[in-house]
Amino acid sequence: MSFDVAAVRAQFPALTGPGEARLFFDNPGGTQVPRRVLERMTDYLVRCNANHAGAFQTSVDSDRILDAAHAAMADLLHSRPDEIVFGANMTTLTFAVSRALGRLLQPGDEIVVTRLDHDANIAPWLLLAEDRGAVIRWVDVHEADCTLKMSDLEALIGPRTKIVAVGYASNAVGTINDVAAIVKRAHGVGALVYVDAVQYAPHGVIDVRALDCDFLVCSAYKFFGPHAGILYGKFELLDRLRAYKVRPATDRPPGKWETGTQNHEGLAGVLGAVEYLEWLGQVADGGGPTAGAFSDLQSVSLQNSPARRKHLVRGLTALADYERELGAYLIEGLQTIRGLRLYGITDPARYAWRVPTVAFTLDGWPPRKVAEQLAEHQIFVWDGNYYALAIAERLGVQERGGMVRVGLAHYNTRQEVERLIQALAALAQ
Repeated sequence: MSFDVAAVRAQFPALTGPGEARLFFDNPGGTQVPRRVLERMTDYLVRCNANHAGAFQTSVDSDRILDAAHAAMADLLHSRPDEIVFGANMTTLTFAVSRALGRLLQPGDEIVVTRLDHDANIAPWLLLAEDRGAVIRWVDVHEADCTLKMSDLEALIGPRTKIVAVGYASNAVGTINDVAAIVKRAHGVGALVYVDAVQYAPHGVIDVRALDCDFLVCSAYKFFGPHAGILYGKFELLDRLRAYKVRPATDRPPGKWETGTQNHEGLAGVLGAVEYLEWLGQVADGGGPTAGAFSDLQSVSLQNSPARRKHLVRGLTALADYERELGAYLIEGLQTIRGLRLYGITDPARYAWRVPTVAFTLDGWPPRKVAEQLAEHQIFVWDGNYYALAIAERLGVQERGGMVRVGLAHYNTRQEVERLIQALAALAQ
């Protein structure tokens, strides 16, 4: 099946008109948003902007949108709606859960973290260990391809292990970890697994039931939505753990974890982002660019929808196939540039184990200078460590300004990649 990137790009206002000249390769730091997200957010603010649980119509309508957002995210992650918790961002949610889990720890208990993770899935556990007298165990990486040393992980998980924190995909070098195998190993000793799926969510299908992970977090602004964080937790854990909350708040999940007033218009936007991905699946099934009329306020789904889940899986599968081909073209082009060192998996036979997030250094050019030079040509990339401090230190690049990061999304094109390669080749001369 051919992937209709033109139809995709037409959904994103930032990619049309004056925005056509801009090359958005900063996607790992935040993607552009489709029109449906803007429509949902605007419609919320105009028609049902109210606080929670009121007796009047706008509050009733507002709660309906929030319930619909929970159901939509449940279909995206393959969970129950009451297992979805919204918050300010992944980092804030992780600190909240780590604090609650801290009540279960005793001095000498062990927490396993990896050098491949974003610091938001490391620092909360380091601080928790400091507070509770727990011991941190670090899983190292193979420097040659930036993959986890699974033998280390197997050895480190033992009878004192209580929590294993791992990323689904690296936000720095793109490595996809074998989360299912890690969960199985951790559960074998009775440990809980906390998965950071922020970088993976825009690039593939997530099935928390199949993974059997205990917690999984992601961020909507990384999968074409607004700035909002999402936590999945097994209901029995969300129900049993004690949340730090105000006293009048409900004691039942997910509400007991959603402290304070939520970003209601943002949650409406999350609903829109899931609806966009559902539309992508309808297009992949031959529905055409105009397929899939979206539900109005009164007909939005408030429960799991098998049909929506089917379309989401189809859309994300088609998206991943397109990105894998485009990512291969990017990596091949980068490897032709003199003085460029690429980090991560570069073997085409193993591309199923990476997302199209690529980091590199260029001889004679500090990463910041590369980003500045590319920006002059309207090519947007990131530089530094992107809060993946541990891997930047492990690779020995932190003191030299980190790396340049290029991250593809399914709205990027082969022609855009060619422009990037040409601009980098000119710098390397």
